[in-house]
Amino acid sequence: MRGAVQDSGALMRMILIGPAGAGKGTQAQNLVTRYGFPHISSGDMLREAVREGTELGKAADGFMKRGALVPDEVVIGMILERISRADCAKGFMLDGFPRTRPQAEALDQALTAAGVHLDVVLHIDVPDAALIERITGRRTDPLTGTIYHLKFKPPPPEVFSRLQHRDDDTEAAVRIRIEKYHRDTTQCIPFYAERGLLKTVDGVGTPDEVLMRVTAALQTAGAAH
Repeated sequence: MRGAVQDSGALMRMILIGPAGAGKGTQAQNLVTRYGFPHISSGDMLREAVREGTELGKAADGFMKRGALVPDEVVIGMILERISRADCAKGFMLDGFPRTRPQAEALDQALTAAGVHLDVVLHIDVPDAALIERITGRRTDPLTGTIYHLKFKPPPPEVFSRLQHRDDDTEAAVRIRIEKYHRDTTQCIPFYAERGLLKTVDGVGTPDEVLMRVTAALQTAGAAH
């Protein structure tokens, strides 16, 4: 499935949900290649708006400089602004927002008011034990930026001594992130299930195996042609 020809006939407006380590980034890249819509990371979008000095970006920057969270209404305003651009005419993939059910409800209201209707919410599900194994095994080569995995992508012996283990990739840190995901973000899942938008995909397996499940789920959702 890797390197699939872009499906120019697809119209897809979707949200991607899954915990850290679920492989969302890999699958997002695959879907962008296949369907030709932009992957909108809420974090990247926020940084871009601040860098470009948009009105919403200035507002967000003010909150961040005070060490405060950017209010949901500001983030949602940025999302509406971003998806109105020409490159979203074929659809979009929103990643990183919403993270809570109240955010999902507020975003749903804003999209409805703007006349934008989601096609699917894709949930990539991976057991906690597999997430911990995936994340804690990661090591980064500071010279090349290459990311290895002690089990799944072992580093060559000559670089092993210089590899770095990120502080937020330790088991204790990963467990805290997983707990927060279960406490907050998984509350979005029943919200979207109630609206008939949710498609849950098993994220265990090779990237190509997961991609096959993802594309099959999107086809059954009627979001892909």
